Amino acid sequence: MRLLFIFCLFSSPFFGQDFNETLKSIRTAEASSAMKKMLQKANINTGNYDVKYHRLEFNLNPSVAAISGNVTTYFEAKENLSQITLELTNNMVVSQVLQRGNALSFSQNANDEVVVTLPTVQNLGVLDSLTVTYSGNPVSSGFGSFEQNQHNGDPVIWTLSEPYGAKGWWPCKQDLNDKVDSVDVFITTPRFNPSNAEYIAVSNGLEQSQVVNGSNKTTHFKHKYAIPAYLIAIAVTNYEVYSHTVPNNGNPFDIVNYVYPESLSLAQSSTPVTVDIMNLFTNLFEEYPFANEKYGHAQFGWGGGMEHTTVSFMGSFNRNLIAHELAHQWFGNKVTCGSWKDIWLNEGFATYLSGLTIENLDGNTAFINWKQQRTTSITSAPNGAVYLTDVDTTDIGRIFSGRLSYDKGAMVLHMLRKKLGDANFFQGVKNYLSNPNHAYDYAKTADFIGIMETTSGENLTEFFNDWLYNQGYPSYTVQWSQPTSNQVLINIKQTQSDPSVTYFEAPVPLRLLGTSGEILDITLNSTVNNEDFLNAVNFTVSSIQFDPEADLISKNNSVLLAVDSLGLQSEFLIYPNPTANEFNFIKPNHVEVNEVKMFNALGQLLYTSSWSPTMNVTSFASGILFIQFHTNQGVINKTVLKN
Repeated sequence: MRLLFIFCLFSSPFFGQDFNETLKSIRTAEASSAMKKMLQKANINTGNYDVKYHRLEFNLNPSVAAISGNVTTYFEAKENLSQITLELTNNMVVSQVLQRGNALSFSQNANDEVVVTLPTVQNLGVLDSLTVTYSGNPVSSGFGSFEQNQHNGDPVIWTLSEPYGAKGWWPCKQDLNDKVDSVDVFITTPRFNPSNAEYIAVSNGLEQSQVVNGSNKTTHFKHKYAIPAYLIAIAVTNYEVYSHTVPNNGNPFDIVNYVYPESLSLAQSSTPVTVDIMNLFTNLFEEYPFANEKYGHAQFGWGGGMEHTTVSFMGSFNRNLIAHELAHQWFGNKVTCGSWKDIWLNEGFATYLSGLTIENLDGNTAFINWKQQRTTSITSAPNGAVYLTDVDTTDIGRIFSGRLSYDKGAMVLHMLRKKLGDANFFQGVKNYLSNPNHAYDYAKTADFIGIMETTSGENLTEFFNDWLYNQGYPSYTVQWSQPTSNQVLINIKQTQSDPSVTYFEAPVPLRLLGTSGEILDITLNSTVNNEDFLNAVNFTVSSIQFDPEADLISKNNSVLLAVDSLGLQSEFLIYPNPTANEFNFIKPNHVEVNEVKMFNALGQLLYTSSWSPTMNVTSFASGILFIQFHTNQGVINKTVLKN
């Protein structure tokens, strides 16, 4: 899920090591655990109002798997309302619903609904509020929307609500497309745990106060940014707390770390890099979206991580996980995917930003290794699209597919960067994050594509059809020869792993290596199969490397030298050469020629035909011409002169 999936079991940071097997096991465990919650779809009965504000007052004891409290919800009617429906699992008990001090009638049903009857019709556009008093023992669901457990013998409670688990522990509206404008969270707990260590509470936003009342303590957090229900979270245990300060161009804010005492030393050695990653993302994109409040980490009892707004819950503190969850504060929390079909806008971006962390902090060699690992994952199966179908959204494993939503989503972004260039790519992403229609709101794939097209001035329909909406990957065969000392002739053929794509259009990167150690990197914009390119080169080419920086999703590629000029090539004869009118061709009888192409010295294709023993060149300009014979035994290249 947007839950970590990028967790590494090793405590050391990522330095090019292969952790795909670890990723696979984490993703599999998550998908299995989340199935029950994911099948509980958004409730259509909550679609007639917009939530504006929550005051969440929770009472709990980390030693006991229970919660009680008052949830005050301000909501605006989207139509005339005579009742309002909230979501709460039916094992939780509502004891009272108040509106301005008056008790209202309500019912709970087997569909996990609290249906409140309003005393009068609430008209379209009118703002009102309700306070629900409730209590119960939330039912855990694997890694749990509400989990009571222990660490090192000390009690802990934490929550994790993605995608539809919030209703398991508080009355809410879980529609993905209705963010709450702001929240106040009050967490009342015993002041001390059974070992006489002080309980520390964590939630979204900025801590306002800690108020002691006898043996209890109430901690107040305020979050002033729009937030969906699944990103609201709490945790309580005997945390140790320490901070790092982000300079933020003269407007500093804190990264607050809440960690188990037994993990303090390891965490303190691991979390300082968060400042470096924060600075990197700020420089590449924009200021951290919640700089007026905080960023933080709260350790919890699950092996991965979850990007709750302003405070990521962490199962460990390795650098890759830190980068992935921090990235979600921009991609997922500030701009949230508009449907589960668009989950790649959250997970593909967070995965790619963990790659950008490697590129910028470890260097290009490590980044190449990271890209190779992503592509190996992507091409481990021949099919699968990044963008989901309606049917896909009923399958938790498909929604949070590490191969597609994470890895292929990330590499599609990288390929888009290579296609547009860094300036257009990063400016487009900045425009996406700052767009007033999406900032602190929602975006769908079409929104992102439109912004990238507007920024770059390019039509990206074919690119996204090939790589995002359709399935599979290409395999390339590159054949080359050097017909003259200063030119290289390259032919590109492609096969596709899935029939949904007839040809993957993409820039194809090649590295030309010379006999004296020369290196020339070129990129060929391949748009049709069996395409020829004539490129200038000022050295003798000894070999060509395909995609040396691992920038292209592909598999089973080969680079072949065209037929040896001392072998079969010598048996192809052209006469007269030079000529002003017509060339005659002689070929061996055992060789079949499928196609004949002619190029000028600029590499422009002048002529193509099936085999013929003659070619009339009267209409062509004088100068050097290159003739290419595509045969059943390879490509034969000849140089001729037109008088």
